[in-house]
This record gives sequence, C-alpha cells and structure tokens, in this order.
Amino acid sequence: MQLQTEKQMIYALIDDLKAICSNYGLGNSGNEYKIITEAFLYKFLNDKFLAGLKELPDFAGKSTQETERRLAELSEDDFDFLMMDLDPRIARIHPADLISSLFSRKGEQGFHTIFDNALLHIAEANKDVFSVAAGAQNRVRLFDTLSNLVTEVERQDDFCRAIINKLNAQSFDAVFQQKYDFYADIFEYLIKDYNKDSGQYAEYYTPHSIAQIIARIIAPNGAQNVSIYDPAAGSGTLVLTLAEQIGEENCTVYTQDISQKSNEVLRLNLILNNLVDSLPHVIQDDTLVRPRHLSADGKSIEKFAYIVSNPPFNTDFSETRDQLAGEGYKKRFFAGVPNIPKKKKESMAIYQMFLQHIIVSMQEHGKAAIVVPTGFLTAATGIPYKIRQHIVQKKLLRGVVSMPSNIFANTGTNVSVLFLDAAGTEDDKVLLVDASNMGEKVKLEGTKNQRTYLSQAEMDKIVQTMNERQEIDDFSVLVSLKDIEQKKCSFSAGQYFKVKIEYVDLTPEEFQQKMADYEQQLKTYFDEGHKLEAEILKGLGELKFD
Repeated sequence: MQLQTEKQMIYALIDDLKAICSNYGLGNSGNEYKIITEAFLYKFLNDKFLAGLKELPDFAGKSTQETERRLAELSEDDFDFLMMDLDPRIARIHPADLISSLFSRKGEQGFHTIFDNALLHIAEANKDVFSVAAGAQNRVRLFDTLSNLVTEVERQDDFCRAIINKLNAQSFDAVFQQKYDFYADIFEYLIKDYNKDSGQYAEYYTPHSIAQIIARIIAPNGAQNVSIYDPAAGSGTLVLTLAEQIGEENCTVYTQDISQKSNEVLRLNLILNNLVDSLPHVIQDDTLVRPRHLSADGKSIEKFAYIVSNPPFNTDFSETRDQLAGEGYKKRFFAGVPNIPKKKKESMAIYQMFLQHIIVSMQEHGKAAIVVPTGFLTAATGIPYKIRQHIVQKKLLRGVVSMPSNIFANTGTNVSVLFLDAAGTEDDKVLLVDASNMGEKVKLEGTKNQRTYLSQAEMDKIVQTMNERQEIDDFSVLVSLKDIEQKKCSFSAGQYFKVKIEYVDLTPEEFQQKMADYEQQLKTYFDEGHKLEAEILKGLGELKFD
C-alpha cells in the first residue's frame, strides 16, 4: 500500500508539472518534455543529495530541515571537505541551489534568473560525472535554462515560481530504497507522452514487459563483470532492464544514439536507477557512420558481452548511404547497404544496418537480442536473406520469438525478437516460438488504435519455453540449422510446425455409408451444375444482337 501511495504522489507531481506547462502555453509543445524531465530530475537529485547527507555521521538522525540548516552554516572549505565523504554517484548541490533555498526567494524580482542560475550551477558542479558525450569532443550538460522557453517575458517569474512551489511541496525521501520495477513504472509514466518517433533515428520506446522477456531469456542466471550495449538505445529501457536482471553492480552500460532527446531521457533513466557510473559511456552520435565505442587501440569497434536493441525499422539515411557502402565499412556491413528508393526515402530499412553492426559487435561468446520486423524472418532475397544466411552459417542463432501485433505503442508493424549466441548450441538446434496469438487487445484512450498487452502468465510461458527449449504444439518447435538452410533460411516457426492428420476408426459398414453419402452429395452438385448450365444457355439464346 505504501509503495502505491509513493507512486501516486510522484504521478501527481508529474501531472502538476504538465499542467503548469499547459497554463503557460507550452502544453504539447516541443519543449514540454524538456521542462518535465529536467524539473523532475532537479527534484530527484535535490532530495537524493539530502538523503545522502543524512547517511553521514555529522547529519545522522537529523531531519531534512535540520540538514539544510546545518549545510547552510558551513564555510566553502567545510562544504568541499564534506563532499569528499559523500557517495560519488550523488550529485553535489550547493546550499543556495537547493529547492528549499529557491522556495524562500520566490518573492524576489527576477526570480526566473535565480531559478535558471541554480540549474546551471548544478550542471557545472557535476559536469565531470553527470554529462554525456556528444560526438568526439562535446559534452551535454545536466541542465539548461528553462524560463526562456516561456516567450512572454513578463510571465517567466511566475512560471518558475509555479514549478518551485510544486517541487517544494513533496519529498522523495521514501522512494530511494525502491528497486528497478518501481522506477520503471515511474519512468514509463514520465515519458509516456514523449515517446513518439519524432527524431531522425531511435526515439523508440520498448514496453517494460517486452524488455523483461528479453532480459530473462538472454541472461536467465545473471552474470559477473560484463558489458551491456545498445547502439540505438532510445530511452534505454532494454539496457536498464537487462542491467537489473544481471545486477547493476555486475555490469557497465554502453549506449549510442543520434537523438539528443533520446540521450537526455536515457541519462534520466540511468540516474533514477543508480547507474551513474555508466553515464560516461552514453554517446550522442551516428552509430552507423561514427561508432564511438572502440577497442583500446581505437582501430576497431568494441566487442560486448550482451547487446540488446530495438532499432528504428525504416528511416531516411540517404545522405550517408553511399559513405556506408564504401570500402571502409564493408567488413561491418557484410550483407550490403539498402538502396535509396526513388520516391519514399523514409522507407529505407535502417534496421538491417543496425543488425549487421550488432553481429560484428558481439564478443566471442557474446549474446544478443534484437527486435526486427517479422517480415525479416522469411524474406527470400536481398540483404535480409544474406544476413540470415550469415547467422546460420556462423551458428549464431539461438532462437526467435514472434510477438503479437500492436505490442509496441509506436508501430503497427508485426515484430519478432531475434536471439543470437556466439557460443552456438550443443546440438545445432534452435527454438522458434510463435507467440503472435497471445495477449489482450485494448483500445488506446482517445484514439482508434489498439495495443496488445501480455499477461504475466503469458510472459512466463514465453521465457520458460525459450530457456527450457520446450516444444509445444502450434507454439514452439526445435529446428536444426540444416533444416533451416533447406528452407531458404526461414526463421518463421509456422513453416516448421508439424501438419496434424486426425484418424478415425470406422467399421466396414460405416465406411460404406460414408462413401454412399459422398456419392449422393456429388450427384446433387452435378445435377445443380447441369441445371445452371442449361439456364445459362437458354438465356444466351434469348439475347438479341444489333
């Protein structure tokens, strides 16, 4: 009950922040997500900083108000010494930049400048730990100014006051002991209105339920000291869910994504889930043209133990297509590069590029799970066929799960999850699962669209079937790589299901009666056919032609 109360409190704060945006003409604007996520992150870091101080001997047993009062009394040198004892994963916030300090100054003229400066001070003080890389040199800081997003200058003070009033009214103290599932729900609620594919690449959001299935299949027993990678990370749900499955202390997360918005949201996701140590490995750049995670000598791409990805399926990358087809990229894009359509450039199948990139990014015994359009499983020619051939010939395939339609909120395309394992399988057999008939279809509120939701029991069945390599009639089948080669490398489970023939025991008398019945039915059909033919001929004879 307490857990649900905490969630509802946070949901209410998010709703209040959205209401403020709406009141100041920023509802549904391109900047709304930035205001919501940065204001929420400010609150989270503020309260976590204070909670971290309470763990130190000098503040043990003190209330939040007493902690803030004691902090304000420290000299600059004493504050700096205190910060040396604080958990390095906690953002450092100067007393003047705390929410309570801003709340006490909200009546001052020019409050929007005070508010913006506090965010900038926090960003500067924490740039070494909390910023993410953009390209080879630049760093994207933690916060930007927010008041300037309100175009009416005379309303900027009130806008910032409204935000600080809401942030000061609640405490996050009780939520810092919660685990990943708690924050996954919060994160879904926080970005649910901002997960549309409005950027060039991967502003894609994977439902937590699908991410759980993938994580439980790819790492059922956890792991120790491993790397996790997503080259089109989007909001980070896949890597975060896998990190929770493995154990945050047992892995380091590496990501790259071309979208600034996606990287900002991913950073928030990592911070919420105490994976601050992975922030230096979050890169904003074009993965295909400029992969930034490289080997120690910088001459080849890095190899990873676990790779999970839900890349964009179709995107216009015509400007870089010829470059990617050049000699320097042929080793990575071994199956080729899609051509540029004459009319519909946005239909270029960019997922094929990410899939090839992932295959060559796997460690010697690495594992991968990639979301692909279900049509990829059976395409008889072209790049998809060449990729599947390569996967089969290199014995990389572990299995496939074909998902129900509309399982993803942002695409109506039928999708499947491709599971790869560079270690291969002992018997050269793989498991193909057809889960397309699972789930409950629910109409999305305010739209004509439907979304399919899997129950916990259905999720458990998919995971158990894959991990135990179970064959279930019309659901899963074990297939040898040799049989797959003979069927043009088709990865579709339906093509390998056994055809069932039902046999019924009949006595000689029953058999004769059946045959007589069939003969009578055939006679009836023939009689009706002759009658119809005669009527047609009669009608033709009565026609008059000029």
